Amino acid sequence: MDAESEAETRRVWLVERTYSDDELNIVILTYATPDGEWYHRKERALTSFTGDQRETLAALDVSVSNLGRVEDDEEREWFATEASRMQAAHEPDDAV
Repeated sequence: MDAESEAETRRVWLVERTYSDDELNIVILTYATPDGEWYHRKERALTSFTGDQRETLAALDVSVSNLGRVEDDEEREWFATEASRMQAAHEPDDAV
């Protein structure tokens, strides 16, 4: 991937917050583009959610190299609906 591609970012919105089945005390945050085509997942320890430093933001600007393509049509539609809802209800830097 070239330097220009590495620098390119896309805004993604929080669409899902789940607890990992595999590991205790892990929260998985899933963000997606408003069209539902791309997603980004972050894993965080449950203990990292305390204090102002570790707020969960409504949106993130993520390098395109860190985005995954949503292949499933139903999941893409669901991500698009949720991302658009978050975008309409929140500013990108809102804590949610």
